[in-house]
Amino acid sequence: MPTLMTDDVAVVSPRAGISWAAVLGGAIVATAMAIMLMSLGSGLGLAWVSPVSGDNPSGMTFTVVTAIWLIVVQWISAFFGGYLAGRLRPAAMDVDGREIMFRDTAAGFVAWAVAAVLVAGLVGSAAWSAAGGVGKSAATMIAGVGAGAASHAGSGPDAYMLDTLFRTAQPDAAAPAHDAKAEAGRILATAATGSVAPADRDYLAQLVAARTGISPDEAGKRVDLAISTESQALAKARHIADVARKAASSFALYTFFSMLVGAFVASVAGAIGGRQRDAF
Repeated sequence: MPTLMTDDVAVVSPRAGISWAAVLGGAIVATAMAIMLMSLGSGLGLAWVSPVSGDNPSGMTFTVVTAIWLIVVQWISAFFGGYLAGRLRPAAMDVDGREIMFRDTAAGFVAWAVAAVLVAGLVGSAAWSAAGGVGKSAATMIAGVGAGAASHAGSGPDAYMLDTLFRTAQPDAAAPAHDAKAEAGRILATAATGSVAPADRDYLAQLVAARTGISPDEAGKRVDLAISTESQALAKARHIADVARKAASSFALYTFFSMLVGAFVASVAGAIGGRQRDAF
């Protein structure tokens, strides 16, 4: 049995310092409350924002409201879980009052920790996967824009270098169409990591003119349009990736601060529950 030292004498406590039944009961209640409140928040958020409405809140407003709601969820769920853990913990009248308060506070904190693990397993993993999936999709989009231009056989940096090594002064109009398109795709793919070099642009215009029979000026306009379209697609993909990065970062920071608040509230609630338990 654990032995406790008071100011004057050593006191032997007949019970363990923690009651897992009370802790698990408080944790389950806190988990249920968190899931219920997050469901309410999701419903209100979906009702607030509409993809077909032009009167949606700004991204900053929605982010601030989401952060506040996360804190509210932690505050309410942690309070109920911590209070029940402290209130349901068996009283130990033969233990120093300061130790009793510590145990009640610890019971509330442990109940919050167990609930946090449960919520992370039930809900948090899905949210993190969604945020990570957006970032991964955006990164894939960036790579796909450049790779799509070079999706023909023999694409890649080595193939592009071989193209420049064996490039003729004038494109061969009689070359197979597949080879010409593959070479053009590899040239356009260089925009994914930088920009199309002027020499590549001029050669591409000559290749288009030789293959289509249009004037060099018209071919140059086609090439410029293709390069501009690809650059815009890359810029859009990078913007989406940056937005996803910021969203994931904000979600992680807001989750941290809300959980910090929840840990404090649960600990205080455990002490309050223990004090009210001893008052009866």
